[in-house]
Amino acid sequence: MTARELTRLFEEYGKDVYRFAYSITRHAADADDICQNVFCRLAKGNVSLEPGREKAWLLQCTANACKDRFHFLRRWNSVPLEEAAEIPDETGRAVLEAVMALPVKYRAPIHLYYYEGYSQKEIAGILSLSLTAVQTRMQRAREMLRKELSDYEITL
Repeated sequence: MTARELTRLFEEYGKDVYRFAYSITRHAADADDICQNVFCRLAKGNVSLEPGREKAWLLQCTANACKDRFHFLRRWNSVPLEEAAEIPDETGRAVLEAVMALPVKYRAPIHLYYYEGYSQKEIAGILSLSLTAVQTRMQRAREMLRKELSDYEITL
């Protein structure tokens, strides 16, 4: 991988990798480290990315790095949401807070679906889960979000 190509991928997908890492770890410093490790792995390895599938590979690598981080560190404290995203209105903030409060196994598919635009089939590949597992987790997450956000007029 050339430096030019690596720079292009970072500029195009670096924020997506960071946001996904942050949505799982809920730590800005951990998300920074994971983002850096993902792109370092890409720079070091003999990785041949399929055209049009670069983002999927990067997010799958991010999911794996987050799993590794979780197993080794075992710390999941929260930080202010303002560090991860600026939400302009009260409803948007409530939705983001509700999503961030979900257990990670539900939060990751919801993030990939609603914030990154992946299909459930693609999410299954990224998270190394069956399609049925992704569908079940998303259904349960939506139910949790409906209960949490019942005061707001939001359609999930």
